[in-house]
Amino acid sequence: MELLTLRNALVPKDAYKAFNIEDIYTLVNKYYPLDFSEQEKISLKFQLQHFIIDAPNHPDLKNLSTMLELCQFLARTRKLRTFYLIDRLIRLILTLPVSIATTERSFSPMKIIKTRLRNKMEDEFLTDNMIIYIVKEIAENFSFDSIIDEFKDLKERRAIF
Repeated sequence: MELLTLRNALVPKDAYKAFNIEDIYTLVNKYYPLDFSEQEKISLKFQLQHFIIDAPNHPDLKNLSTMLELCQFLARTRKLRTFYLIDRLIRLILTLPVSIATTERSFSPMKIIKTRLRNKMEDEFLTDNMIIYIVKEIAENFSFDSIIDEFKDLKERRAIF
């Protein structure tokens, strides 16, 4: 919850009323420590201070209401050269829902498989089944016949050597 609350500090709605440099800095330190070096964290603070002065005075920046619009504006006007660390942080935050969904998608099938099959098989076989279940879009492209043919070819190669 704290992550979602802190990310709102970057929302440009209502002439940047929610824009809070300390909350943004806390967000970077707590949730993205490996994405920014110590030098970049210091530079980010200065960029945020410059941005909060520049944004209300820029006519196009006043009308933005979402982080996506802000990110697009920075790219379109090439202000991302000046505010490159703010742009990086916004992009990290915008990809957050995708990251969470991908992780949840992977763990959900693992939980199903582990509860059903935990006592019936060895760890290696369980791992192989989980990989196939998680990436089932790829596994659906294989037919039983192609798998059987692959094993036959392996057996023939071993017989030659």
